[in-house]
Amino acid sequence: MDRFIARRDFLQGTLYAAASTLSGPLLAGVAGVAGAAGAPTPGQDLAGYYPPSLTGLRGSHPGSFEAAHALRDGAAPAAAVPEADSYDLVIVGAGLSGLSAAHFYRSAARPGRILILDNHDDFGGHAKRNEFALHGDVQLVNGGTLDIDSPRPYGAVATGLLRELGVDVPQLSRKVERRHYYEKLGMRRAAFFDAQTFGADKLVTGLGEVPMRTLLRDAPLTAQAREDLARLEDTHTDYLAGLTAAQKKAHLATISYLSFLREHVKLAPDALAYCQTLTHGEWGVGIDAVSALDLWGYGFPGFKGLRLPRGATPLMSPTAAGYHETGGSARLHFPDGNATLARLLVRRLIPGVATGTTAEDVVTARFDYARLDRPDAPVRLRLNSTVVRVRHVGDPASAREVEVTYLRAGRAGSVRARHCVLACWNMMIPYLCPELPAAQRTALHSLVKAPLVYANVGLRHWRSFKSLAVREVYAPGSYFSNLYLNPKVDIGRYRTSGNPDEPTILRMERTPCQPGLSEHDQNKAGRAELLATSFATFEAKIREQLLRTLGAGGFDPAADITAITVNRWPHGYAPEFNSLFDPPLPPAQRPEVIGRARFGRISIANADAGAAAYTDAAIDQAHRAVQELLSAELPAATAAP
Repeated sequence: MDRFIARRDFLQGTLYAAASTLSGPLLAGVAGVAGAAGAPTPGQDLAGYYPPSLTGLRGSHPGSFEAAHALRDGAAPAAAVPEADSYDLVIVGAGLSGLSAAHFYRSAARPGRILILDNHDDFGGHAKRNEFALHGDVQLVNGGTLDIDSPRPYGAVATGLLRELGVDVPQLSRKVERRHYYEKLGMRRAAFFDAQTFGADKLVTGLGEVPMRTLLRDAPLTAQAREDLARLEDTHTDYLAGLTAAQKKAHLATISYLSFLREHVKLAPDALAYCQTLTHGEWGVGIDAVSALDLWGYGFPGFKGLRLPRGATPLMSPTAAGYHETGGSARLHFPDGNATLARLLVRRLIPGVATGTTAEDVVTARFDYARLDRPDAPVRLRLNSTVVRVRHVGDPASAREVEVTYLRAGRAGSVRARHCVLACWNMMIPYLCPELPAAQRTALHSLVKAPLVYANVGLRHWRSFKSLAVREVYAPGSYFSNLYLNPKVDIGRYRTSGNPDEPTILRMERTPCQPGLSEHDQNKAGRAELLATSFATFEAKIREQLLRTLGAGGFDPAADITAITVNRWPHGYAPEFNSLFDPPLPPAQRPEVIGRARFGRISIANADAGAAAYTDAAIDQAHRAVQELLSAELPAATAAP
């Protein structure tokens, strides 16, 4: 269990040691302020700098957030050294929204100079790429954003961008994804019951494929719980008899799914424990903090007998309403998730950073990070750069420039630009731009994101999964509530493992929520937990859970695990409307709408501004933010709508 794994960890490695000095000590009032003259070389300009191959603690990695937290806690930015370069546009945040904003700005006949600043050591934001060198082959997995997938079909803006990038979602999906590969090998979904929650460790296979009564025959549940879960799956009982359809929907909007199952369906306590984490992956909280109406919209069990007519209601979240009305968008999974979209955008914005021209060849293209920030390039992307102040030079109503102060590699610098797009986490913006109107700052502060952990485990082989006939495990009481083998995707020159004797990657998901609190209080508590959890703790939890879950199939943590990457996202999913805790408001009064208002030469993007945790929302909000800036400079008669 304690066998050493050689890993290229961000903090342990020497190649990137310079980059780890970029944060807290650079704020006024914090000891150890470094002067510009003695500043270390920025990490991305060092030979061999390649963050996707780093393992250990990733996501919001050490060095990426400390300066922002110090600013939040009242530290004032250090005196900045003005830089000679000026820009047409500075973008704060190199996630999909920030990169899309750069693309839209240049596409609008604005070929001027753009600088993109990001606090992480890699671009992509949540669309992060993890690479594993397993027995000489590179295997890919998403470190964040998983799919091109949305509860509604992509609109004209997002679809248009994908087409420009060469991404035909239906065509590529049919060509590259092998969605039923494991099923053809006879491997099933399974549920794991842990001893601490259910009294005994037990793996049962056939989840979603055999009747619940059959699945749970040997599960460590009371007879009543087994019967209750079987009844929940097949029930046609009207648990809200006597109410009209409108009254039923209104009631479901005011109670959680947990309350519905406990008070109306009357599930036994251990049956409720089995259901508690069903919503972790999609909502970032358990069934105690998601409305029963939303889960009716998503087709969760227990509602058949209510005979509710289809059709969205204002009390549903946009996500649930969209899925209920349309069934969602076309779906595509790249081997590294939507990091492929980030790479396509960067290659388009900065020609020469990587070879190739298609969505298929970008997957295996090697990116030259030293070319991201060339002085003579029209678009520059500067990593390890934490922005701490954004202000107009003069009165916001008449200013001609915006000044952006950022911290990087031992120094504070400032740049000026005609425009600025804040494509960063919206709740951080009031600290960066305190001159915003009070109502806008309040709205932005309220946009609390859901914390998540995506842990990726390099395996020497996956024989234990084949032996147990398991491809995916739902583990409602365990530290990681879901784990599954990396999907089979073959694209361009890239191939995923197709043989149980070959290395592969196992994906594990954790949602650090605390049942019983409001959604945002759970988010805040989970964030604090993640920031206090060491990589050693994550590693120990991974080893223990895999041994207990897969040990009967011969899994050996010491021999089978070759690498671990923990993508920690204290600020994960964008916040969405939740009828249990949020009042239904007209669009103009919603916090994301108030928060994203243009302020002089500053506009705001990110999925937060769209209140939807999906890639198309990030793209759409980038387009809106750019159009707002450009329209503000046009005469009223010619302004874009």
